[in-house]
Amino acid sequence: MFEKLEMAPADPILGLTEAFNDDPNPAKVNLGVGVYKDETGVTPIMNSVRRAERMLLETETTKSYLPIPGAPAYGEVVRAFLFGDAGAYPAATAHTPGGTGALRVAGQFLKKINPDATVWVSDPTWPNHNGIFGDAGFTVEKYTYYNAQQRTLDFDGMLTSMQAMKAGDIIILHACCHNPSGIDPTVEQWEQIAQVVNEKNLLPLMDFAYQGLGRGLDEDAEGLRIVAAAVEEIVVCSSFSKNFGLYKERVGAITLKAGSAEVVNAAFSNLKTIIRRLYSNPPAHGGAIVTTIMNDASLRAEWEGEVALIRCRMAQMRELFVKTLKTKGVERDFSFLMSQYGMFSFSGLNPDQVKTLRQKHSIYIVGSGRINVAGMTQHNMEPLCTAVAEVLAG
Repeated sequence: MFEKLEMAPADPILGLTEAFNDDPNPAKVNLGVGVYKDETGVTPIMNSVRRAERMLLETETTKSYLPIPGAPAYGEVVRAFLFGDAGAYPAATAHTPGGTGALRVAGQFLKKINPDATVWVSDPTWPNHNGIFGDAGFTVEKYTYYNAQQRTLDFDGMLTSMQAMKAGDIIILHACCHNPSGIDPTVEQWEQIAQVVNEKNLLPLMDFAYQGLGRGLDEDAEGLRIVAAAVEEIVVCSSFSKNFGLYKERVGAITLKAGSAEVVNAAFSNLKTIIRRLYSNPPAHGGAIVTTIMNDASLRAEWEGEVALIRCRMAQMRELFVKTLKTKGVERDFSFLMSQYGMFSFSGLNPDQVKTLRQKHSIYIVGSGRINVAGMTQHNMEPLCTAVAEVLAG
């Protein structure tokens, strides 16, 4: 049977990383992969994480399986992180293998309980959203989000798209640091989104992968908390890969919130059945790190400081990129980058320009023009902007 198979297309982002790794140019720059890099170009291990791991090593007594949804203490930490108070709503949390694992579990769970729904994703969105929910058997449609000409949120278009959705449809909302545009709704816009979700009886699924990397830990949760307060049922798929630097530990969660404890318990029992058949139970180490840090005042204070440094560095790189392009004589206005949040932004570069940057300058950018500003450093900014200016000049 295997002989009948053809090569599957390469993942557009992970494939780009493979090409970058194979490039012998010592001056190569990777602005494609969705991983935080520090000023030296390394994805660092946070000191708070190292301290927590030492504590775990000294106190761990068993390698036995976790329960299907993971350790209860981890679920408490996740809900407090999301809602500001672990007991704010009737809700239950399962520890998943990363945010992607959470989305995959959500897809299968939602297909079981609402098979005729349409899943709506923002235009544009993280490409894997389409594959995950398409593979779960859903029809996936797009709602208006990004105004490419003005480099802004097309909020009127978004509301118009939402009005066309039918009751029971599932809308995927990026809670903060929208991937790939970096453009988030304001608090007032989130209130309007929540109102329409409620009026149309939609099920919101919040993809929350970057809490703390936009405006702040609580500030980045404002959209989620507004929607959660307005609707009876919500699904949240969250991740600690970025804000704890725990990429390879695969630390994610799926949280269900409903109108009563009885409803949550019934829904969660079905979710646990799905998890049992997919991977049985989650890995322990990464979740234990998060739980340890969140429940230790000293570790938490240190971690919050480390997250703030990451957030500030990316904001500084956005500003430096805009200023350096100006010094290179670039007339195009890139100031929109400074009003966006998180690791990603659309640069406005077209596929031909992206191709030229890669082939001539070993600068790797996703074909859509999405850039990861965390790949920029003080060291590579000058050659990067020189290359971009040359490409823009034609």
